Amino acid sequence: QVQLVESGGGLVQPGGSLRLSCVASGSIFRLDDTDWYRQAPGKQRELVAGIDSSGRTNYGNSVKGRFTISRDNAKNTAYLQMNSLKPEDTAVYFCNRRSPFYNYWGQGTQVTVSS
Repeated sequence: QVQLVESGGGLVQPGGSLRLSCVASGSIFRLDDTDWYRQAPGKQRELVAGIDSSGRTNYGNSVKGRFTISRDNAKNTAYLQMNSLKPEDTAVYFCNRRSPFYNYWGQGTQVTVSS
C-alpha cells in the first residue's frame, strides 16, 4: 500500500516563503513523475509544477519564477519551494505521483497567504 504524505503548509504573509514536502511510503518507483496541484475554494484543481523521471520540470504560468519543484529519490520525497507568495496562492496543495502502473494522491496540505 502506497501512501503520500504532504507537509509544510501553513499561514504565511504575502511575500513570504514555504517549502512543501511529499513523502512516499510503500512500493513505488523512484523514477516516476511527480506533480504538485492546488485547489482553492470554488475552483478547479490546477497543476502547479511537475517533475518527470528524467528530472525535467514544468510550471504553471502563475507560479513561474516563484516556485521550484525538486525531488530526492533516495528519500522518496518531493519538494515544492514557494517564494514571493501571494494571497491568490492560497489553496490546498496536493502531491501526485504517477507511472504507467499507478496514480497516487496525497491528502493535501493547506497553504494560506494572508496578512
